[in-house]
Amino acid sequence: MAIKPSHILGMNSRYQYTKLNPSSAKQFGFSKLRTKELLIANNIPTAMAYHVFENIGDLNEVQWEAMPAPFVIKPASGSAGKGVWVIKKKIENKPEWIDSDGNTATAQDLSLHISNILDGEYSTWGTHHKAIVEEAIGVHPALAKYTHKGTPDIRVIVFNSVPIMAMARIPTKESHGRANLDQGAIGLGIDLASGVTTYGVQGKKEEITHFPNSKKKVNGILIPQWTKVLETAVKAGQAAGYVFMGADLFIHPEKGPMIVELNGFPGLSIQLCNHAGLKRRIERIDDMEVRDPQHGVKIAQALFAESFADKIKAEEGLSIIPFDPTIVIFDDTKKPHTTEAIVNTGRHRSAISEALAEELGLVDLDDLLWRQQEFSEGKLPVINVTFQLKQRTITSAMVVTKRLNRSKHKVELGRNDLQGFVVGDLES
Repeated sequence: MAIKPSHILGMNSRYQYTKLNPSSAKQFGFSKLRTKELLIANNIPTAMAYHVFENIGDLNEVQWEAMPAPFVIKPASGSAGKGVWVIKKKIENKPEWIDSDGNTATAQDLSLHISNILDGEYSTWGTHHKAIVEEAIGVHPALAKYTHKGTPDIRVIVFNSVPIMAMARIPTKESHGRANLDQGAIGLGIDLASGVTTYGVQGKKEEITHFPNSKKKVNGILIPQWTKVLETAVKAGQAAGYVFMGADLFIHPEKGPMIVELNGFPGLSIQLCNHAGLKRRIERIDDMEVRDPQHGVKIAQALFAESFADKIKAEEGLSIIPFDPTIVIFDDTKKPHTTEAIVNTGRHRSAISEALAEELGLVDLDDLLWRQQEFSEGKLPVINVTFQLKQRTITSAMVVTKRLNRSKHKVELGRNDLQGFVVGDLES
């Protein structure tokens, strides 16, 4: 699927959104140390810092052999993975360590790298350079078979407290175990609704359908704890005060999603591996009122669900449904209720009778997703509705309309909820 040029966010147009970030938020994009302090203060998970070096004199105090391995050495104000050194383990009974590339390092090597960071060799911003030694986050078992040596991370773009796009960055042999697209890592687009990977690129140009030298497909991988990943990204952005930003996260095997860093000027290649444009998604949620991170995630999962995930499921065989199927809707206590529906492919989003929605306890004016303009009725509430169609359970953002109150069919099924189904005559 081609991306329309008008939907793409370019470097120049990105500025109109980055300038919305207050100056107080920008400090966190320029300093990993300040970001870490902010996250800890707001009880948002992040890697534990073992030591912070502010000047060369601090090297006299460090006891490298007492540092818990594995650990990571990084500049406090670096970018694009510059200066990041992952130490995997300590060699027993020796003052030596093994890094992620299998090389041996001495205490002198570690101190020399810290010295280079303090001299500003790897820093992107500022004049007072600092170095951080922090815990290394291991690979989540669900992602281990796809990665080469390093730990995959998740980039989530957030605007107006709504996640609008996400990708997984997978380390490769070419990237030397680093989750950095500039160095040859793989970027995988992610369906915001399901957390399932969709399309892939290696580096920033080459589209791929399989992992290098492998029969493993890049699509169909379920990212663990997906909703929590999105909520954590939004919480971090709100804590920092960002309007538009990118959050990078690791998924700790036991502790779950953890923020690595925040970026007020996120890269734009995420659009390539999602086959979608950031500008179009920003425009769709620009003026929405978002109550809290959970609400922001609900909006994202309702608006930006990809049909690709449904296509993956549909490979097992398409289901045929009539134009007037019977569906089962779950009320606010999850009790099932059978009702008549009708397919209306002229609609994008499904609609439900106001009377039925209220009867099932699904309408809470203080907990709406948003309000949608309808031609004949003005702005109508949009709510989450969970229903079953042909043994498939679907959670849909439906428009609540009075128009269907007197109709035999209390639900109109729009195109958004018909992926993987063929509408036709069951007798033919």
